[in-house]
Amino acid sequence: MRTNSTPQHSDEIVVGLDIGTTKIACIVGQLNEHGKLEILGYGKSKSNGVARGIVANIEQTVESIQEAVAQAEKSADVKIEVVNVGIAGQHINSLQHHGQLMRPNGEDEISRADITMLIDDMRKLKMLPGNEIIHVLPQEFTIDGEDGIREPVGMTGVKIEADFHIITGQVAAAKNIYRCIQRAGLSVNDLILEPIASSAAVLTDEEKEAGVALVDIGGGTTDIAIFHEGIIRHTAVIPFGGNAITDDIQSGCQLLRRHADTLKAKFGAAIASEMNEKEIIVIPGLQGRAPKEILRKNLAEIIQARMEEIIEHVHYEIKASGQSSKLIGGVVLTGGGSQLLHVRQLFQYVTGMDCRIGTPDMHLASAPNKAVTTPLFSTGIGLVKLGFTNENEGKGSNNRGADEPDRGGKSRFLDRIKKFFEEETAE
Repeated sequence: MRTNSTPQHSDEIVVGLDIGTTKIACIVGQLNEHGKLEILGYGKSKSNGVARGIVANIEQTVESIQEAVAQAEKSADVKIEVVNVGIAGQHINSLQHHGQLMRPNGEDEISRADITMLIDDMRKLKMLPGNEIIHVLPQEFTIDGEDGIREPVGMTGVKIEADFHIITGQVAAAKNIYRCIQRAGLSVNDLILEPIASSAAVLTDEEKEAGVALVDIGGGTTDIAIFHEGIIRHTAVIPFGGNAITDDIQSGCQLLRRHADTLKAKFGAAIASEMNEKEIIVIPGLQGRAPKEILRKNLAEIIQARMEEIIEHVHYEIKASGQSSKLIGGVVLTGGGSQLLHVRQLFQYVTGMDCRIGTPDMHLASAPNKAVTTPLFSTGIGLVKLGFTNENEGKGSNNRGADEPDRGGKSRFLDRIKKFFEEETAE
């Protein structure tokens, strides 16, 4: 049995841990001799302690993490000690900012250290109390008035300017995630925004260049990442997803929650007019009571009403980004909610944009079975993929993808979280 660590060689592994509202997924992967990602195993457990992407119960979350990790260890025949963790939730916000750096000698080549200095300056921005910067994502650079530069390293100039997309989150939420990982007997290698991870798994470079909106419909939140010209332009988190649909079914049909969830998964559809008006679904009654009959079309009407609300919020964010007219690639849906029947067609109808379902198998060399290549595991596979990519950055690579954080393989936000726990332990 192998033990995973920070990746250094092709035979070493990376583990992605997606702590979602409805499920916790643990994905184990390695790079083959051709540099392609192979999934060695995975585990999945019900997420009992998370609400809308935020840890609400430490002990329940720890138990769910341990269950998913144990399944993944057995599936991949490895001992898991280090994980790359996704962070999401309604506390995530983003903003745009412009920065500049004056260099003493314009004849010297611009180095990665100059860019790091410019990024570090962004990290000095004052945030709301309790919030900190998670990612600083450089967009276009301008050197001595020449704009539209994507990779300034190696060029010459005195004045470097850049536009940045800055993602912030609550420190308390990140601390709770970290505490859960620790109590589960694991350590955190990196902390990555979940829509960035999902985009790494399901989007092509061509789509990012043409312009595309990645929409990850999870249980508690719907995450959005918008790209154009290969650069991330906008991120947003809508504070409801598939669980809101389950709540509506439970209330509208007066069912137990587990029955409502089963109905949604097995018989749910996002367009009511596509359903047979006479098709009836029978639900077992409570003890001593008769079964309940529900028209499938009525079920679809409940789902469509909530899904249209989610889509309208997504469409608002796309328009607010200022990129709506530039998204040739349209919308790519992923996450568990994207598996709902007719959801792609409803997105196209409401937004007027082309739409496809994104599955995380396009970048994979192999996987243990087809179940792990469904949209449900997009974030987990993206965390594994970025685990290898960001480690390469840490070894001095100057080639940073548009969706890849700027951290040289390590999150400085995570470093601050670790420091807090080290000081807490010392006390």
